[in-house]
Amino acid sequence: MSHGTYKNKLLSTALLIAATPTMANVANGGFEQWTGNTPDAWTTIDSGINVSRSTSIVNNANSAAAINVTTGSQSNTDLLQQVSVEAGKTYDFSVDVYHTEGSIRARLYVDGYQGYSNQAQTNQWQTISHSYTPSSNKTINVGLRFYDMSGFDGNETVYVDNFLPNTDGGASGSCNDHSLTLTLNTDNYGSETSWVVNNSQGSSVASGSGSGSGYASNTQYIEQLCLTDGAYTLVISDSYGDGMCCNVGNGNYALTQGSTTLASGASFNNTDSTTFELGDSSGGDTGGGTNPTPTGYYITTQGLSGYALKTELYNIIKNHSSQGYSAIWNFYDSSARDKYFENDNSILDMYSEKPNGSDSYTYTAVSDQCGTYNSEADCYNREHSFPKSWFGGTNEPMNSDVHHIYATDGYVNSKRSNYPFGEVASASFTSTNGSKVGSAASSINYSGTVFEPIDEFKGDFARAYFYMATRYENVIDSWQNNTTASNAVLNGTSNQVFENWVVAMLLNWHNADPVSQMELDRNQAAYEFQGNRNPYIDHPEFVEMIW
Repeated sequence: MSHGTYKNKLLSTALLIAATPTMANVANGGFEQWTGNTPDAWTTIDSGINVSRSTSIVNNANSAAAINVTTGSQSNTDLLQQVSVEAGKTYDFSVDVYHTEGSIRARLYVDGYQGYSNQAQTNQWQTISHSYTPSSNKTINVGLRFYDMSGFDGNETVYVDNFLPNTDGGASGSCNDHSLTLTLNTDNYGSETSWVVNNSQGSSVASGSGSGSGYASNTQYIEQLCLTDGAYTLVISDSYGDGMCCNVGNGNYALTQGSTTLASGASFNNTDSTTFELGDSSGGDTGGGTNPTPTGYYITTQGLSGYALKTELYNIIKNHSSQGYSAIWNFYDSSARDKYFENDNSILDMYSEKPNGSDSYTYTAVSDQCGTYNSEADCYNREHSFPKSWFGGTNEPMNSDVHHIYATDGYVNSKRSNYPFGEVASASFTSTNGSKVGSAASSINYSGTVFEPIDEFKGDFARAYFYMATRYENVIDSWQNNTTASNAVLNGTSNQVFENWVVAMLLNWHNADPVSQMELDRNQAAYEFQGNRNPYIDHPEFVEMIW
Protein backbone atom coordinates (compact mmCIF):
# COMPACT_ATOMS: atom_id res chain seq x y z
CA MET A 1 0.00 0.00 0.00
CA SER A 2 1.59 3.28 -1.09
CA HIS A 3 0.33 6.83 -1.25
CA GLY A 4 1.72 9.71 -3.26
CA THR A 5 0.31 12.67 -1.35
CA TYR A 6 -1.44 13.42 1.89
CA LYS A 7 -4.67 14.17 0.05
CA ASN A 8 -4.65 10.76 -1.60
CA LYS A 9 -3.98 9.10 1.72
CA LEU A 10 -6.84 10.92 3.39
CA LEU A 11 -9.23 9.74 0.71
CA SER A 12 -8.05 6.11 0.78
CA THR A 13 -7.64 5.68 4.53
CA ALA A 14 -10.30 6.16 7.17
CA LEU A 15 -9.46 9.16 9.30
CA LEU A 16 -11.51 11.20 11.73
CA ILE A 17 -12.61 14.49 10.20
CA ALA A 18 -14.14 17.72 11.43
CA ALA A 19 -15.93 20.47 9.57
CA THR A 20 -12.70 22.48 9.35
CA PRO A 21 -9.71 20.30 10.24
CA THR A 22 -6.53 22.26 10.76
CA MET A 23 -2.96 21.55 9.80
CA ALA A 24 -0.66 21.06 12.80
CA ASN A 25 2.41 20.78 10.54
CA VAL A 26 4.42 17.83 11.83
CA ALA A 27 7.88 18.68 10.56
CA ASN A 28 9.61 16.00 8.48
CA GLY A 29 6.67 13.65 8.99
CA GLY A 30 7.74 11.72 5.90
CA PHE A 31 11.23 11.12 7.34
CA GLU A 32 12.85 12.42 4.15
CA GLN A 33 15.35 14.81 5.75
CA TRP A 34 18.22 13.33 7.79
CA THR A 35 21.41 14.49 9.43
CA GLY A 36 23.46 11.35 9.78
CA ASN A 37 21.23 8.82 11.53
CA THR A 38 18.96 11.47 13.03
CA PRO A 39 15.70 12.46 11.30
CA ASP A 40 15.48 16.26 11.18
CA ALA A 41 12.98 17.83 13.61
CA TRP A 42 12.64 14.67 15.72
CA THR A 43 14.23 13.99 19.08
CA THR A 44 15.04 10.57 20.49
CA ILE A 45 14.55 10.64 24.26
CA ASP A 46 15.07 7.05 25.30
CA SER A 47 18.43 5.32 25.05
CA GLY A 48 16.68 2.00 24.45
CA ILE A 49 16.19 2.68 20.74
CA ASN A 50 18.42 3.43 17.77
CA VAL A 51 17.12 5.28 14.73
CA SER A 52 18.42 5.01 11.18
CA ARG A 53 17.24 5.84 7.67
CA SER A 54 15.56 3.09 5.64
CA THR A 55 15.32 3.24 1.87
CA SER A 56 14.28 -0.41 1.43
CA ILE A 57 11.13 -0.63 3.56
CA VAL A 58 9.24 2.58 2.77
CA ASN A 59 5.54 3.38 2.58
CA ASN A 60 5.68 6.86 1.05
CA ALA A 61 8.25 8.77 -1.02
CA ASN A 62 11.93 7.79 -0.62
CA SER A 63 12.67 6.92 2.98
CA ALA A 64 11.29 5.86 6.35
CA ALA A 65 12.66 5.64 9.89
CA ALA A 66 13.98 2.26 11.07
CA ILE A 67 13.51 2.07 14.84
CA ASN A 68 15.70 -0.60 16.42
CA VAL A 69 14.44 -1.37 19.95
CA THR A 70 17.14 -2.91 22.12
CA THR A 71 15.70 -2.86 25.64
CA GLY A 72 12.48 -3.71 27.41
CA SER A 73 12.99 -1.10 30.15
CA GLN A 74 12.13 2.15 28.40
CA SER A 75 10.88 5.10 30.39
CA ASN A 76 9.94 7.81 27.91
CA THR A 77 8.46 8.60 24.52
CA ASP A 78 10.93 7.46 21.90
CA LEU A 79 10.33 9.80 18.94
CA LEU A 80 9.06 13.25 19.78
CA GLN A 81 8.50 16.76 18.48
CA GLN A 82 6.38 19.78 19.35
CA VAL A 83 3.58 21.32 17.26
CA SER A 84 1.34 24.32 17.87
CA VAL A 85 -2.43 23.89 18.01
CA GLU A 86 -5.38 26.25 18.37
CA ALA A 87 -8.32 25.96 20.73
CA GLY A 88 -11.49 24.36 19.35
CA LYS A 89 -9.93 23.17 16.10
CA THR A 90 -9.68 19.48 15.24
CA TYR A 91 -6.39 17.91 14.17
CA ASP A 92 -6.21 14.48 12.57
CA PHE A 93 -2.93 12.78 13.45
CA SER A 94 -1.82 9.45 12.00
CA VAL A 95 1.35 7.47 11.40
CA ASP A 96 2.18 4.31 9.46
CA VAL A 97 4.14 1.53 11.17
CA TYR A 98 5.60 -1.76 9.92
CA HIS A 99 6.33 -4.60 12.37
CA THR A 100 8.94 -7.24 11.57
CA GLU A 101 8.75 -9.82 14.38
CA GLY A 102 5.62 -9.04 16.37
CA SER A 103 7.12 -8.58 19.83
CA ILE A 104 7.20 -4.76 19.90
CA ARG A 105 4.16 -2.53 19.53
CA ALA A 106 3.96 1.19 18.88
CA ARG A 107 1.75 3.73 20.66
CA LEU A 108 0.80 7.10 19.21
CA TYR A 109 1.45 10.11 21.42
CA VAL A 110 -0.68 13.24 20.88
CA ASP A 111 -0.64 15.39 24.02
CA GLY A 112 -0.83 12.10 25.91
CA TYR A 113 -0.73 8.42 25.01
CA GLN A 114 -3.34 7.30 22.46
CA GLY A 115 -3.93 4.16 20.37
CA TYR A 116 -1.62 1.18 19.82
CA SER A 117 -0.50 -0.61 16.69
CA ASN A 118 -1.29 -4.32 16.28
CA GLN A 119 2.10 -5.96 16.65
CA ALA A 120 0.74 -9.26 15.31
CA GLN A 121 0.38 -7.67 11.85
CA THR A 122 3.93 -8.26 10.64
CA ASN A 123 5.59 -7.46 7.31
CA GLN A 124 2.91 -4.98 6.23
CA TRP A 125 2.08 -1.35 6.86
CA GLN A 126 -0.69 -0.33 9.23
CA THR A 127 -1.97 3.05 10.42
CA ILE A 128 -2.47 4.41 13.94
CA SER A 129 -4.61 7.55 14.11
CA HIS A 130 -6.12 9.95 16.62
CA SER A 131 -8.37 13.00 16.32
CA TYR A 132 -7.46 15.79 18.72
CA THR A 133 -9.35 18.98 19.68
CA PRO A 134 -7.48 21.20 22.18
CA SER A 135 -9.34 23.32 24.70
CA SER A 136 -6.77 26.14 24.54
CA ASN A 137 -4.04 27.51 22.31
CA LYS A 138 -0.84 25.68 23.17
CA THR A 139 2.16 23.70 22.03
CA ILE A 140 1.83 19.94 22.39
CA ASN A 141 4.12 16.94 22.04
CA VAL A 142 3.44 14.37 19.32
CA GLY A 143 5.34 11.19 18.60
CA LEU A 144 5.62 7.47 19.24
CA ARG A 145 6.62 5.12 22.02
CA PHE A 146 7.59 1.46 21.60
CA TYR A 147 6.70 -1.28 24.08
CA ASP A 148 8.15 -4.77 24.35
CA MET A 149 5.63 -7.62 24.33
CA SER A 150 5.76 -11.32 25.15
CA GLY A 151 8.52 -13.01 23.14
CA PHE A 152 10.73 -9.92 22.82
CA ASP A 153 14.32 -11.14 22.37
CA GLY A 154 16.01 -7.83 23.13
CA ASN A 155 16.43 -6.62 19.55
CA GLU A 156 13.67 -5.82 17.05
CA THR A 157 13.15 -3.28 14.28
CA VAL A 158 9.94 -1.37 13.57
CA TYR A 159 9.66 0.95 10.55
CA VAL A 160 7.82 4.28 10.73
CA ASP A 161 6.65 6.53 7.89
CA ASN A 162 4.19 9.23 6.92
CA PHE A 163 3.45 10.97 10.24
CA LEU A 164 0.51 13.21 9.34
CA PRO A 165 -0.42 15.98 8.97
CA ASN A 166 3.03 17.03 7.77
CA THR A 167 4.64 19.88 5.93
CA ASP A 168 4.92 17.86 2.72
CA GLY A 169 1.22 17.98 1.79
CA GLY A 170 -2.17 19.55 2.37
CA ALA A 171 -5.38 18.25 3.85
CA SER A 172 -8.98 18.36 2.80
CA GLY A 173 -11.71 18.66 5.38
CA SER A 174 -14.58 17.38 3.27
CA CYS A 175 -15.63 13.75 3.16
CA ASN A 176 -16.09 12.50 -0.38
CA ASP A 177 -16.76 8.94 0.77
CA HIS A 178 -18.94 7.57 3.60
CA SER A 179 -19.63 10.03 6.41
CA LEU A 180 -20.40 8.25 9.70
CA THR A 181 -21.20 9.46 13.21
CA LEU A 182 -20.14 7.69 16.38
CA THR A 183 -22.14 8.83 19.41
CA LEU A 184 -20.78 7.89 22.83
CA ASN A 185 -22.72 8.46 26.03
CA THR A 186 -20.30 7.60 28.81
CA ASP A 187 -21.21 6.04 32.17
CA ASN A 188 -19.96 7.02 35.63
CA TYR A 189 -16.42 6.02 34.61
CA GLY A 190 -15.97 7.54 31.18
CA SER A 191 -12.19 7.31 31.32
CA GLU A 192 -12.48 3.52 31.03
CA THR A 193 -14.06 3.79 27.56
CA SER A 194 -12.15 3.74 24.28
CA TRP A 195 -12.88 2.73 20.71
CA VAL A 196 -11.13 1.79 17.50
CA VAL A 197 -12.19 1.14 13.91
CA ASN A 198 -10.07 -1.50 12.16
CA ASN A 199 -10.04 -1.91 8.40
CA SER A 200 -10.09 -5.23 6.54
CA GLN A 201 -6.34 -5.63 7.00
CA GLY A 202 -6.78 -5.44 10.77
CA SER A 203 -5.13 -2.02 10.94
CA SER A 204 -6.49 0.74 13.15
CA VAL A 205 -7.76 3.55 10.93
CA ALA A 206 -9.56 5.64 13.55
CA SER A 207 -9.65 5.57 17.32
CA GLY A 208 -10.50 7.57 20.40
CA SER A 209 -10.07 7.52 24.14
CA GLY A 210 -10.66 11.14 24.99
CA SER A 211 -7.80 13.55 25.56
CA GLY A 212 -5.60 13.88 28.61
CA SER A 213 -7.13 11.61 31.27
CA GLY A 214 -9.74 10.15 28.90
CA TYR A 215 -13.43 10.69 28.28
CA ALA A 216 -15.35 12.52 30.98
CA SER A 217 -18.07 10.68 32.89
CA ASN A 218 -21.77 10.97 32.02
CA THR A 219 -21.00 13.00 28.92
CA GLN A 220 -22.04 12.72 25.28
CA TYR A 221 -19.31 12.69 22.63
CA ILE A 222 -19.94 12.84 18.90
CA GLU A 223 -17.11 11.69 16.64
CA GLN A 224 -17.22 12.14 12.85
CA LEU A 225 -15.58 9.54 10.60
CA CYS A 226 -14.94 9.41 6.88
CA LEU A 227 -14.54 5.88 5.48
CA THR A 228 -14.00 4.57 1.98
CA ASP A 229 -15.69 1.45 0.57
CA GLY A 230 -14.71 -1.67 2.47
CA ALA A 231 -15.25 -3.92 5.46
CA TYR A 232 -14.56 -2.57 8.95
CA THR A 233 -14.82 -3.60 12.58
CA LEU A 234 -15.80 -1.20 15.35
CA VAL A 235 -14.46 -2.25 18.76
CA ILE A 236 -15.73 -0.48 21.89
CA SER A 237 -13.62 -1.25 24.97
CA ASP A 238 -14.01 -0.82 28.70
CA SER A 239 -10.72 -1.13 30.57
CA TYR A 240 -12.37 -2.24 33.82
CA GLY A 241 -14.47 -4.93 32.16
CA ASP A 242 -18.00 -3.85 33.08
CA GLY A 243 -19.06 -2.26 29.79
CA MET A 244 -20.94 1.04 29.56
CA CYS A 245 -24.16 -0.05 31.23
CA CYS A 246 -25.77 -0.75 33.64
CA ASN A 247 -23.89 -1.33 36.92
CA VAL A 248 -22.30 2.11 37.13
CA GLY A 249 -24.42 4.36 34.96
CA ASN A 250 -26.38 4.18 31.73
CA GLY A 251 -23.84 4.66 28.97
CA ASN A 252 -24.27 3.51 25.38
CA TYR A 253 -22.89 3.97 21.89
CA ALA A 254 -24.20 4.04 18.33
CA LEU A 255 -22.46 4.21 14.95
CA THR A 256 -24.74 5.62 12.27
CA GLN A 257 -24.66 6.50 8.59
CA GLY A 258 -27.51 8.91 8.02
CA SER A 259 -30.59 7.20 9.42
CA THR A 260 -29.00 3.71 9.35
CA THR A 261 -27.54 2.26 12.53
CA LEU A 262 -24.43 0.19 11.77
CA ALA A 263 -23.55 -0.73 15.35
CA SER A 264 -24.89 -0.03 18.81
CA GLY A 265 -24.65 -1.36 22.33
CA ALA A 266 -24.35 -0.67 26.02
CA SER A 267 -24.08 -3.84 28.10
CA PHE A 268 -20.90 -5.85 27.56
CA ASN A 269 -17.74 -6.70 29.48
CA ASN A 270 -14.29 -5.87 28.14
CA THR A 271 -15.08 -5.30 24.48
CA ASP A 272 -17.98 -5.16 22.05
CA SER A 273 -17.17 -5.70 18.35
CA THR A 274 -19.32 -5.16 15.27
CA THR A 275 -18.27 -5.76 11.65
CA PHE A 276 -19.91 -3.63 8.95
CA GLU A 277 -19.51 -2.92 5.24
CA LEU A 278 -19.62 0.27 3.26
CA GLY A 279 -20.21 0.49 -0.47
CA ASP A 280 -18.57 -2.10 -2.72
CA SER A 281 -16.05 -4.08 -0.69
CA SER A 282 -15.59 -6.74 -3.38
CA GLY A 283 -12.60 -7.17 -5.62
CA GLY A 284 -9.00 -8.22 -5.15
CA ASP A 285 -8.52 -11.39 -3.14
CA THR A 286 -12.02 -12.74 -2.76
CA GLY A 287 -13.35 -16.08 -1.66
CA GLY A 288 -17.08 -16.34 -0.92
CA GLY A 289 -19.52 -13.89 0.59
CA THR A 290 -18.22 -10.66 2.11
CA ASN A 291 -14.49 -11.21 2.34
CA PRO A 292 -12.09 -8.66 3.89
CA THR A 293 -8.91 -10.49 2.83
CA PRO A 294 -5.87 -8.16 2.80
CA THR A 295 -4.82 -7.27 -0.72
CA GLY A 296 -2.02 -9.51 -1.92
CA TYR A 297 -2.18 -11.90 1.03
CA TYR A 298 -2.40 -14.94 -1.26
CA ILE A 299 -0.63 -13.51 -4.29
CA THR A 300 2.17 -16.11 -4.17
CA THR A 301 -0.36 -18.94 -4.65
CA GLN A 302 -1.21 -17.90 -8.19
CA GLY A 303 -0.84 -20.77 -10.63
CA LEU A 304 -0.43 -23.41 -7.92
CA SER A 305 -2.60 -26.42 -7.12
CA GLY A 306 -2.36 -29.70 -5.27
CA TYR A 307 0.10 -30.08 -2.43
CA ALA A 308 2.33 -27.34 -3.87
CA LEU A 309 -0.54 -24.93 -3.18
CA LYS A 310 -0.94 -26.34 0.32
CA THR A 311 2.76 -25.84 1.06
CA GLU A 312 2.67 -22.25 -0.16
CA LEU A 313 -0.36 -21.59 2.06
CA TYR A 314 1.66 -23.03 4.95
CA ASN A 315 4.44 -20.54 4.16
CA ILE A 316 1.91 -17.68 4.24
CA ILE A 317 0.16 -18.56 7.51
CA LYS A 318 3.01 -20.07 9.55
CA ASN A 319 4.74 -18.18 12.35
CA HIS A 320 1.61 -16.51 13.66
CA SER A 321 1.89 -14.57 16.90
CA SER A 322 0.68 -16.91 19.64
CA GLN A 323 -1.18 -14.94 22.33
CA GLY A 324 -1.26 -17.75 24.89
CA TYR A 325 -4.05 -19.99 26.14
CA SER A 326 -5.43 -17.58 28.75
CA ALA A 327 -5.87 -14.83 26.10
CA ILE A 328 -8.52 -16.95 24.36
CA TRP A 329 -11.05 -15.78 26.96
CA ASN A 330 -10.51 -12.21 25.75
CA PHE A 331 -10.90 -13.33 22.14
CA TYR A 332 -14.26 -14.91 23.00
CA ASP A 333 -15.36 -11.79 24.85
CA SER A 334 -14.76 -9.62 21.80
CA SER A 335 -15.34 -12.02 18.90
CA ALA A 336 -17.52 -14.99 19.89
CA ARG A 337 -20.84 -13.21 20.36
CA ASP A 338 -24.18 -14.24 18.83
CA LYS A 339 -24.89 -11.56 16.24
CA TYR A 340 -26.21 -14.03 13.68
CA PHE A 341 -29.04 -16.11 15.17
CA GLU A 342 -30.78 -14.63 18.23
CA ASN A 343 -28.50 -11.60 17.90
CA ASP A 344 -28.56 -11.26 21.70
CA ASN A 345 -24.80 -10.73 22.20
CA SER A 346 -24.51 -13.94 24.21
CA ILE A 347 -21.59 -16.32 23.64
CA LEU A 348 -22.13 -18.23 20.40
CA ASP A 349 -21.77 -21.90 21.37
CA MET A 350 -21.92 -24.25 18.39
CA TYR A 351 -22.74 -27.17 20.68
CA SER A 352 -25.91 -25.50 22.01
CA GLU A 353 -26.92 -22.98 19.33
CA LYS A 354 -30.28 -23.75 17.69
CA PRO A 355 -30.22 -21.94 14.34
CA ASN A 356 -33.95 -22.29 13.74
CA GLY A 357 -35.35 -21.84 17.22
CA SER A 358 -34.77 -20.51 20.70
CA ASP A 359 -31.66 -21.74 22.46
CA SER A 360 -32.25 -23.86 25.56
CA TYR A 361 -29.77 -21.69 27.44
CA THR A 362 -27.36 -18.82 26.79
CA TYR A 363 -24.04 -17.73 28.24
CA THR A 364 -22.97 -14.25 29.29
CA ALA A 365 -19.42 -13.47 28.22
CA VAL A 366 -16.78 -13.67 30.95
CA SER A 367 -19.09 -14.26 33.92
CA ASP A 368 -20.16 -17.70 32.62
CA GLN A 369 -16.67 -19.03 31.87
CA CYS A 370 -15.87 -22.48 33.26
CA GLY A 371 -15.47 -23.32 36.11
CA THR A 372 -16.79 -26.65 37.03
CA TYR A 373 -19.78 -28.26 35.38
CA ASN A 374 -22.12 -31.16 36.06
CA SER A 375 -24.57 -30.78 33.21
CA GLU A 376 -25.39 -28.67 30.20
CA ALA A 377 -25.90 -24.94 30.78
CA ASP A 378 -23.39 -24.73 33.65
CA CYS A 379 -20.60 -22.80 31.86
CA TYR A 380 -18.70 -22.44 28.59
CA ASN A 381 -15.08 -23.36 28.00
CA ARG A 382 -12.41 -23.57 25.29
CA GLU A 383 -13.02 -26.48 22.93
CA HIS A 384 -10.10 -27.73 20.86
CA SER A 385 -12.09 -28.96 17.86
CA PHE A 386 -8.84 -30.64 16.85
CA PRO A 387 -8.21 -32.29 20.24
CA LYS A 388 -5.03 -31.23 22.01
CA SER A 389 -4.17 -34.82 22.91
CA TRP A 390 -3.71 -35.41 19.18
CA PHE A 391 -0.79 -32.98 19.07
CA GLY A 392 0.69 -34.09 22.39
CA GLY A 393 -1.08 -31.89 24.95
CA THR A 394 -0.55 -28.25 25.85
CA ASN A 395 2.03 -27.65 23.15
CA GLU A 396 2.24 -24.20 21.60
CA PRO A 397 1.28 -22.67 19.31
CA MET A 398 -1.36 -25.36 18.60
CA ASN A 399 -2.80 -25.20 22.11
CA SER A 400 -3.78 -21.51 21.78
CA ASP A 401 -4.50 -21.27 18.04
CA VAL A 402 -7.99 -19.73 17.93
CA HIS A 403 -8.63 -20.92 14.38
CA HIS A 404 -9.61 -24.32 15.82
CA ILE A 405 -10.61 -23.44 19.41
CA TYR A 406 -14.27 -22.55 19.94
CA ALA A 407 -16.39 -21.42 22.88
CA THR A 408 -18.63 -24.38 23.75
CA ASP A 409 -20.65 -25.76 26.63
CA GLY A 410 -18.24 -27.41 29.07
CA TYR A 411 -20.35 -30.50 29.64
CA VAL A 412 -20.92 -31.19 25.93
CA ASN A 413 -17.24 -30.57 25.35
CA SER A 414 -16.42 -33.24 27.93
CA LYS A 415 -18.82 -35.65 26.23
CA ARG A 416 -17.11 -35.02 22.91
CA SER A 417 -13.78 -35.95 24.58
CA ASN A 418 -11.14 -36.52 21.88
CA TYR A 419 -13.37 -38.59 19.61
CA PRO A 420 -13.10 -37.96 15.88
CA PHE A 421 -15.74 -35.88 14.18
CA GLY A 422 -18.07 -38.15 12.25
CA GLU A 423 -21.68 -39.04 11.51
CA VAL A 424 -23.56 -40.97 14.18
CA ALA A 425 -25.71 -44.04 13.55
CA SER A 426 -26.78 -44.68 17.15
CA ALA A 427 -26.37 -41.89 19.72
CA SER A 428 -25.32 -42.47 23.33
CA PHE A 429 -25.59 -38.74 24.08
CA THR A 430 -27.42 -35.89 22.37
CA SER A 431 -27.05 -32.24 23.39
CA THR A 432 -29.96 -29.80 23.51
CA ASN A 433 -29.18 -28.58 19.97
CA GLY A 434 -28.76 -32.08 18.50
CA SER A 435 -24.98 -32.57 18.65
CA LYS A 436 -24.35 -36.29 19.15
CA VAL A 437 -21.87 -38.82 20.49
CA GLY A 438 -22.29 -42.41 19.32
CA SER A 439 -21.25 -45.19 17.01
CA ALA A 440 -20.25 -44.14 13.52
CA ALA A 441 -22.57 -44.62 10.57
CA SER A 442 -21.30 -47.25 8.14
CA SER A 443 -21.65 -44.75 5.29
CA ILE A 444 -18.52 -42.89 6.37
CA ASN A 445 -16.38 -46.06 6.22
CA TYR A 446 -15.24 -45.87 9.82
CA SER A 447 -16.25 -47.99 12.80
CA GLY A 448 -15.82 -46.45 16.21
CA THR A 449 -17.20 -43.73 18.44
CA VAL A 450 -17.54 -40.28 16.86
CA PHE A 451 -18.92 -36.84 17.65
CA GLU A 452 -21.31 -35.24 15.17
CA PRO A 453 -22.00 -31.47 15.29
CA ILE A 454 -25.22 -30.14 13.79
CA ASP A 455 -25.35 -29.49 10.03
CA GLU A 456 -25.19 -25.70 10.50
CA PHE A 457 -21.58 -25.89 11.68
CA LYS A 458 -20.13 -28.92 9.90
CA GLY A 459 -18.47 -26.79 7.24
CA ASP A 460 -16.94 -24.55 9.92
CA PHE A 461 -15.28 -27.53 11.58
CA ALA A 462 -14.19 -29.03 8.24
CA ARG A 463 -12.41 -25.80 7.28
CA ALA A 464 -10.80 -25.65 10.73
CA TYR A 465 -9.38 -29.15 10.08
CA PHE A 466 -8.08 -28.18 6.64
CA TYR A 467 -6.45 -25.19 8.34
CA MET A 468 -4.75 -27.43 10.91
CA ALA A 469 -3.48 -29.73 8.15
CA THR A 470 -1.93 -26.69 6.47
CA ARG A 471 -0.72 -24.50 9.32
CA TYR A 472 1.11 -27.43 10.96
CA GLU A 473 2.27 -29.15 7.79
CA ASN A 474 5.82 -29.18 9.15
CA VAL A 475 4.97 -31.32 12.21
CA ILE A 476 1.58 -32.98 11.74
CA ASP A 477 3.04 -36.13 10.19
CA SER A 478 4.37 -37.06 13.66
CA TRP A 479 1.02 -36.81 15.48
CA GLN A 480 -0.68 -39.96 14.17
CA ASN A 481 0.30 -42.28 17.01
CA ASN A 482 -0.26 -39.87 19.91
CA THR A 483 -3.69 -41.39 20.65
CA THR A 484 -6.04 -44.03 19.31
CA ALA A 485 -8.33 -41.31 17.99
CA SER A 486 -5.56 -39.41 16.22
CA ASN A 487 -4.43 -42.67 14.64
CA ALA A 488 -7.95 -43.13 13.29
CA VAL A 489 -8.00 -39.65 11.73
CA LEU A 490 -4.40 -38.92 10.64
CA ASN A 491 -2.49 -40.97 8.07
CA GLY A 492 1.07 -40.03 9.08
CA THR A 493 1.83 -37.80 6.08
CA SER A 494 2.34 -34.06 5.79
CA ASN A 495 0.53 -33.71 2.45
CA GLN A 496 -2.86 -35.49 2.54
CA VAL A 497 -2.66 -35.57 6.37
CA PHE A 498 -6.02 -37.31 6.92
CA GLU A 499 -7.20 -40.86 6.32
CA ASN A 500 -9.30 -41.28 3.17
CA TRP A 501 -12.58 -41.58 5.09
CA VAL A 502 -11.88 -38.29 6.87
CA VAL A 503 -11.03 -36.45 3.64
CA ALA A 504 -14.24 -37.68 2.01
CA MET A 505 -16.39 -36.65 4.98
CA LEU A 506 -14.74 -33.25 5.41
CA LEU A 507 -15.16 -32.50 1.70
CA ASN A 508 -18.87 -33.33 2.00
CA TRP A 509 -19.23 -31.08 5.04
CA HIS A 510 -17.30 -28.28 3.38
CA ASN A 511 -19.52 -28.34 0.28
CA ALA A 512 -22.82 -28.83 2.10
CA ASP A 513 -22.22 -25.99 4.58
CA PRO A 514 -20.62 -23.06 2.70
CA VAL A 515 -18.71 -20.23 4.35
CA SER A 516 -21.02 -18.00 6.39
CA GLN A 517 -20.75 -14.39 7.46
CA MET A 518 -20.08 -15.65 10.97
CA GLU A 519 -16.99 -17.50 9.71
CA LEU A 520 -15.79 -14.51 7.72
CA ASP A 521 -16.09 -12.27 10.77
CA ARG A 522 -14.36 -14.80 13.03
CA ASN A 523 -11.55 -15.27 10.51
CA GLN A 524 -10.95 -11.53 10.43
CA ALA A 525 -11.03 -11.35 14.24
CA ALA A 526 -8.52 -14.22 14.45
CA TYR A 527 -6.28 -12.40 11.98
CA GLU A 528 -6.38 -9.27 14.13
CA PHE A 529 -5.78 -11.39 17.25
CA GLN A 530 -2.88 -13.60 16.15
CA GLY A 531 -1.82 -12.43 12.72
CA ASN A 532 -2.80 -15.21 10.32
CA ARG A 533 -5.89 -16.34 8.43
CA ASN A 534 -7.69 -19.55 7.53
CA PRO A 535 -7.19 -19.77 3.74
CA TYR A 536 -10.15 -22.08 3.28
CA ILE A 537 -12.56 -19.45 4.58
CA ASP A 538 -11.09 -16.76 2.35
CA HIS A 539 -10.84 -19.12 -0.65
CA PRO A 540 -13.16 -22.14 -0.28
CA GLU A 541 -12.08 -23.30 -3.74
CA PHE A 542 -8.61 -24.07 -2.37
CA VAL A 543 -10.01 -27.15 -0.61
CA GLU A 544 -10.75 -29.15 -3.71
CA MET A 545 -7.71 -27.72 -5.51
CA ILE A 546 -5.66 -29.55 -2.86
CA TRP A 547 -7.71 -32.53 -1.69
